[in-house]
Amino acid sequence: MVLGFSGWMDGGEVSTGSVAYLIQQTEARKLAEILPDDFYIYNFPGSMEFSALFRPLVDMEEGIIRKYQEPDNSFYYDETNQLILFVGKEPNLKWNVFSESIFTLANEFHCEEIYFVGSFAGLIPHTREPRITCNVSEASLKHRLAQFNLSFSNYHGPGGIVSCLTHTARQRGVQMINLVAEIPAYVEGRNPRCIEAMVKYLATLLTLQVNLEEMRLIGDELEKKLNKAIEDKPDLQEHIQKLEEIYDKEMFDADLGDLKHWLERQGIRLD
Repeated sequence: MVLGFSGWMDGGEVSTGSVAYLIQQTEARKLAEILPDDFYIYNFPGSMEFSALFRPLVDMEEGIIRKYQEPDNSFYYDETNQLILFVGKEPNLKWNVFSESIFTLANEFHCEEIYFVGSFAGLIPHTREPRITCNVSEASLKHRLAQFNLSFSNYHGPGGIVSCLTHTARQRGVQMINLVAEIPAYVEGRNPRCIEAMVKYLATLLTLQVNLEEMRLIGDELEKKLNKAIEDKPDLQEHIQKLEEIYDKEMFDADLGDLKHWLERQGIRLD
């Protein structure tokens, strides 16, 4: 099962966008949904602009309500790959009950693994591949993921629904793997380049055949537009160049560390 949530860890729509792309590519069919009744706050106190973020979306034409849209939490089933895909909105209330709904369905369909994909805004340039960090429900999974060039997260702070799910997975003995992309903080809106990178990781981990050409073309077009937009902004260009230098140095140091480790196993030391 692969999970995507809007909200806390969906910068660039990497979480919801990656799962939606997999649903499209696999032609997965809707399987089930979690009704929103008990899990969301609609009448949140505060300014109109802030409280509007919590309310259902309404479309009205010529005095007639055409759409009343509450939060949607839907499961889709890809029979060919024996894969369940979930895309939804992080709940405000009753996280444990919400999590139970996911684990109940996972158990019914004998899911062996649960994956979450997400993202956060960081100091990374749009001209480089997003960094992917990982956290897992049990230590034994780290050895299995070592070959995928993932770094494991160090974090102390507020958690989201995924933290609740991972904690519950460990208690239940269910394997759960969370992949989180660091994306450019200065790029607003949907980030196809980062969605492509995340889907590529998922395809490798789950041995899926996914056509990424469409997302790659959209990503190339976005990068061209970004490069053109910063041509007349020397301050922003300088900022991005510094980010590139930091990124490249960190990647070089990491690769050098891997090389040193390999050489030491061959009995060769660089120091």
